[in-house]
Amino acid sequence: MYTKNPSDLTATPSTMADQAAGKADQAIRSTQRVAHDALDGLSDSVNSATGRVSPLIDKATEQATAFAQRSMDAVRQTSQQLRDKAMHASDTTASYIRNDPIKSVLIAAATGAALMALVSLLSRSRHHE
Repeated sequence: MYTKNPSDLTATPSTMADQAAGKADQAIRSTQRVAHDALDGLSDSVNSATGRVSPLIDKATEQATAFAQRSMDAVRQTSQQLRDKAMHASDTTASYIRNDPIKSVLIAAATGAALMALVSLLSRSRHHE
């Protein structure tokens, strides 16, 4: 009967396990390198995109702020012009009334009568529809 010498055995379970563990370690290291390289590339891409987008966002923010400021200035200016015109009209009316009170009362009465006639005419035309 032929018996094998233990030294002739090259692939024992322990050796196979060691080889498998070594291959698994190599696969893990290789995967880690690939993942690390991919993350480095992604990081570079993000940094590059951030470098390009950041100035655009800053410029858009500046333009929006400038537009908002111009809009507020225009509203203030228009509001002040309206106040000035209202004050001028009020002063002119008061001056006119002081200088010619009878004529002012007659103009006011005629204006009131014309407005009442217009309101009456409009309300009748709505009732007929």
